[in-house]
Amino acid sequence: MPITVTRSDFRTLTHAAVAQPEAPCRPKKRGRKPRAIVAFPQPLAVTWVDPPTFPEAFALHLERHGDSCHHLHRAVIASGEPFDRKTFQDWKFGRKLPATLRSFQVLGRVERRYRLPAGYFREKLTAAAKAPRGHRLADISHSERRRMAWHLPDDLDQRPPAERAEIIDWVRTVIVSGATDYRRYQSEAIKHRYGLRFPPLDSVDRGAWNDAAQHHMVDGLRAPPRLIREVADLIRFKTATLTAIGSKRAGVWGDETVAQKVEHLGLLFGAMVADPASPIGDLGVPADRLTLGLLAMPSVWDWYLTWREAKRGFYTNWEANMLALGLALTRRETGWLRQRPAIAADIAVIDGLVTEDDVAHARADWDGLCDRAHDHCLRRAKDIQRMVRVHRDPFEPILAILETDRPLATYRRITAEIAGRIPDARRSPRAAAEVVRGLLMLRLGLHLGVRQKNLRQLLVCPRGATPRSDRQLETLKRGELRWNVREAKWEVHIPSNAFKNANSSFFGGQPFRLLLPDLDALYSHIDAYIAQHRPVLLAAANDPGTFFVKTVKRTSREAAYDSATFYEAWRLIIQRYGIYNPYTKRGAIAGLLPHGPHNVRDVLATHVLKTTGSFEQASYAIQDTPEMVAQHYGRFLPQDKAALAARILNEVWASD
Repeated sequence: MPITVTRSDFRTLTHAAVAQPEAPCRPKKRGRKPRAIVAFPQPLAVTWVDPPTFPEAFALHLERHGDSCHHLHRAVIASGEPFDRKTFQDWKFGRKLPATLRSFQVLGRVERRYRLPAGYFREKLTAAAKAPRGHRLADISHSERRRMAWHLPDDLDQRPPAERAEIIDWVRTVIVSGATDYRRYQSEAIKHRYGLRFPPLDSVDRGAWNDAAQHHMVDGLRAPPRLIREVADLIRFKTATLTAIGSKRAGVWGDETVAQKVEHLGLLFGAMVADPASPIGDLGVPADRLTLGLLAMPSVWDWYLTWREAKRGFYTNWEANMLALGLALTRRETGWLRQRPAIAADIAVIDGLVTEDDVAHARADWDGLCDRAHDHCLRRAKDIQRMVRVHRDPFEPILAILETDRPLATYRRITAEIAGRIPDARRSPRAAAEVVRGLLMLRLGLHLGVRQKNLRQLLVCPRGATPRSDRQLETLKRGELRWNVREAKWEVHIPSNAFKNANSSFFGGQPFRLLLPDLDALYSHIDAYIAQHRPVLLAAANDPGTFFVKTVKRTSREAAYDSATFYEAWRLIIQRYGIYNPYTKRGAIAGLLPHGPHNVRDVLATHVLKTTGSFEQASYAIQDTPEMVAQHYGRFLPQDKAALAARILNEVWASD
């Protein structure tokens, strides 16, 4: 008489299956007796209760046949075949689901091994897809499932539906999106991209572009050829070592400023050409009418300011910065637009924006039009400044840290959490390399207090190699991590011209130099990263020479970080190790939200302020001025000031 055995009963059964072995396996380490690989193991139960979901069915048949994930992998995966054993564990616990052709081929082998009907497991997946949507891991999209898998408990599918819903909503809200108003606004805004894209402008030849031949570039979000030429000329004008004979300028743009201005111009002109039927569109200007000469039209500025307010709901400093660009372009003697009256010939009539009279006036009196535009931008800038609102509180993601008595000590708990979860480099070399890289990102960020750019572009000179000279670093505008033989310590050396505030009184024209302390095994991690982990991350890609490098994969052969990828790498570290997850019991700090490397400067400045009460000493920690700390970095509230004074005054009572 057949015995019906449920899944819970299998844990008490003996796992000795009688069958003919195919071939003996390789001997295991530590002298254990090798286990035979059985092609078709006998089930420990004749009948069973068929589970409704794929993870439950997969786990059931593993236990029903006395298999472990390791033994199943050895039985159905050929030697050298690229299929990770951990995938079986992920299927068993519902962390991942089969989604590729290779996965379904492997499932077919498992079905044959367990004498199941062909397509048995695939039917489980299909049934789950057709079922009413709930809060199961199987109901989440593949990309979201990948992002969320780390943050979900292993027994998610075994928990009640209400609890599953609570967990997934918490991960989506706190871990993935960040749970701030600004993050929610961003997530909605990126659904409707409208900014025009420009090619690398340093390679644009003024005479090499033909409007008719290159007109196909208008497709999608690409900028039209004439606008590309004009923006490239503006960038050359503002970045060249010497201006062309007869030209005048006030100030020079650095790389970061160039990137910001190009982005802002792309958004302005992208808003103009957007389809009026789209959520972004308003004017639907033909792309071949776009020219920087439109920025000399007061009507263009009023339209854009009105459009920005309608889109966001209020004015921010972003609009004030754009008006500052308009002022600079039309300024007397030094304005780029002011010195190019020929651009008036490119201005054409645009319904609702530029009239025939405007075009005629521009061609007849370019200087007079620039004067009007300059005065108009100046008045609008004053009006905007009175109405500006802050849309993003930079302190909000790290309030759980800044509100403690010792913010730096609190943030340091994240590095301790990472250090305690470094994988075994022998078994998982790439995973170990990525975790050590993340640990060093936070450690160097906390010790140096520099901006993201300086940390991201930090070069490395291994022990025994010759460091770059000061002149070389000044030419590169980058710092270097090097071994100081005389002090027997790791040293960070950054020329002053590599900093955004190079002309600040903090530097006085001198380089920034700091000897790193060998605390919490910092030197051991640096040495291991340079010698072992960094080559694993680089693989066969070209070495950019920077200390921090990306994980080189098939889809990306570029090892150097840019500002966006470095920010995302930092944010991923905080999501995994910084935010305390009450469902997985991982993470260091409850109430923390995802953030980027710039927030470390807020932590350092606030820690020094709460300890000393000195804005000047706080400015030393982030290489800036006391005024900048007071305006942008330190969160030094009245109660913090009162508590610091009380601590000093209370010493009198304690001494009596």
